[in-house]
Amino acid sequence: MSSEQNNFYNKRLKSFAHEKRYELTKAEACLWKFVLSSKKTGYTFNRQRPVLNFIADFMCKELKLIIEIDGYSHFLDEVITKDNKKQKALEELGFAVIRFTDSEVLNQIERVRIAIMNCVEQIENKNILPLPPPEGDIQNHQKKS
Repeated sequence: MSSEQNNFYNKRLKSFAHEKRYELTKAEACLWKFVLSSKKTGYTFNRQRPVLNFIADFMCKELKLIIEIDGYSHFLDEVITKDNKKQKALEELGFAVIRFTDSEVLNQIERVRIAIMNCVEQIENKNILPLPPPEGDIQNHQKKS
């Protein structure tokens, strides 16, 4: 199976991602419990999914949708730069990426749920189809892995 067929899964990060699944932040646990688990969206989401050299907080393979939850450290300049690079690389591979802060998840879970469902609906309706990677970019991303 090619990397693209498996949504650019990075086997080298498998054990690290597995550990992170049991160390969810409060916001990640809340989002998982109340919005994403047990196909509450109609789709299966994976927690802490290795993609390229990154670990996505939540990923729906079918929709090519990644949901990131940003805690306080994500407001530091160096982390913002890293997050921007991560998001750009994922979007170049055709993933849609949406972000929420810990505070949004913990204090406005219904608003977050609605935003996620709106995004799911837009992808279903092909209003914001995840784009396939441009020719040649797959090899470039794999070399960086």
